[in-house]
Amino acid sequence: MKIFEKYRNLNSPEQKKKIHRQLLLGLASGILIGLSFPPIPLPYLIFIGLVPYFFALQHREGLAEINRLTYFTAFFFNIIILYWVGGWLPNSDPFLMIAGTTLFFFNPVVFLIPSTLYYFAKKVFNKNIALLLLPFFWVTYEYAYSITDFKFPWLTFGNSLPYFTSYIQIAEIIGVYGLTLLIIYSNVFIYRSIKVYVEQKKFDKFSISVAAAILIIPIIYGNYKISNYSEPEKTIRVGLIQPNLDPNKKWQAGSLDEQLNLYLDLSSKAISSGAELLIWPETALPVYLLAGRYPNEVNRLHEFVDTNNIPILTGMPDATFYRDSSVAPEYAKPLSSGKMVYTSYNSILYFSPNSRDVQKYGKIKLVPFGEKVPLVDVLPFLGDWIKWEVGLSGWNTGRDTTVFNATVGGRSIKIGGVICIESIYPDFTSVFVKKGAEFIAVVTNDSWYGDSSGPYQHKEISVIRAVENRRAVVRAANGGISCLIDPLGRTIADTKMYTRTFLVVDVPLEQELTFYTKHPLLIPLAASAVSIIIILLSLFVKIKRKFI
Repeated sequence: MKIFEKYRNLNSPEQKKKIHRQLLLGLASGILIGLSFPPIPLPYLIFIGLVPYFFALQHREGLAEINRLTYFTAFFFNIIILYWVGGWLPNSDPFLMIAGTTLFFFNPVVFLIPSTLYYFAKKVFNKNIALLLLPFFWVTYEYAYSITDFKFPWLTFGNSLPYFTSYIQIAEIIGVYGLTLLIIYSNVFIYRSIKVYVEQKKFDKFSISVAAAILIIPIIYGNYKISNYSEPEKTIRVGLIQPNLDPNKKWQAGSLDEQLNLYLDLSSKAISSGAELLIWPETALPVYLLAGRYPNEVNRLHEFVDTNNIPILTGMPDATFYRDSSVAPEYAKPLSSGKMVYTSYNSILYFSPNSRDVQKYGKIKLVPFGEKVPLVDVLPFLGDWIKWEVGLSGWNTGRDTTVFNATVGGRSIKIGGVICIESIYPDFTSVFVKKGAEFIAVVTNDSWYGDSSGPYQHKEISVIRAVENRRAVVRAANGGISCLIDPLGRTIADTKMYTRTFLVVDVPLEQELTFYTKHPLLIPLAASAVSIIIILLSLFVKIKRKFI
């Protein structure tokens, strides 16, 4: 009878009213957090966005009900930020749309990691201590998600702050995960101060003081760094080429000569404007240019570089074919004919004047489903089931980070080149800087997603990379946004979306390493250690209660 009485209580009007109130609070948090991310210029909302969720969370005890609330909140947050992922354009690939829809439902699941750890901490300690540990759990989830085969760490909380220039300067010390830690703690202490006032009608001076310190100290630090910043003496004039080609159609059969003519024409105009180095976008030409089948196009490109005495850094597919599989690397793939094996990479190639040696970098952080099927290394048959029609799925994973050694105007310059989504991985980008990169070049193609929030969000994430490493970031994007971001995270010049154009910018060159660049994993590993300790303590308590 007690079971049925409990069931009736759960469905009573009063209980339903409480659940609806909690869901409304979760919805409010999802909306507030969603509105804090670019391109909406309201980053300040992120510092209070979780407060309604915390008020709902305090009324939930079991793991299932905690995670239901978390999933509900995260679902709306994800929809607001990632609505564009499916492409949703008339000529978009159907698989891209399916993958985007799937992401709406899958991505909120990863937010259950911090809420589950919160539950474990609550069982070991109490709600108050568990809430104080939640920021560490949140950083653990963000970092863990970035290193799995399903990685898509777009929604790292620190990525909400690129418009808050004075606040993000502290990222040179703590990085984007440190920004997340500050954001979550701001929410925790603002929630605590409101809760005490509502329940006890008094001010919680400690919580208010901590929240104020979290907000004010980074701003003071940031204003100091900005006011004392001096432009580097060394610069290089870079031409960014934006061809605005339809990414779906360019992979179909067509005139390669026409595409190359377009790039060379825009490049000539950039040279006339003083460019010393040219950067073309991701997969600029949709062919394996250096595989031996396009000698005329390769010769034209080398002749252009030689004649103008100017190097070109370009995104480009790259493949190596092996007639003898015994000399091929173990990760080589068979051709459909079965007579040869090959490796293929989404690459960056560097063409240098008066040289036929081409420096190469193969993309390492591949887009899940779009460029690599998750778990395909373990379950190879998945690669046959899941394919994107425009020919992007199935790339090999790059083997090592490469810093390009460029000679420009008689000067030796080191360039860190990353491809598209790689720019959202903070510790990965720092590797290039640690290896000597004096600026970061991002080659990308965001045209799959129309004039939506996606390209703007992607561009603004590079703002955080610039500040973390104190390196200028240039972006060459197929359809926009191409731009220059200075080491303070300020956008100095940019292009409009879906315009065929070029942009010539003076890029500052830096060599000093920030604290973050030297220790990029300090905060995420510390947070992960706290989380592991809580899990172990939870298991210990459970075992102790069962056997003692």
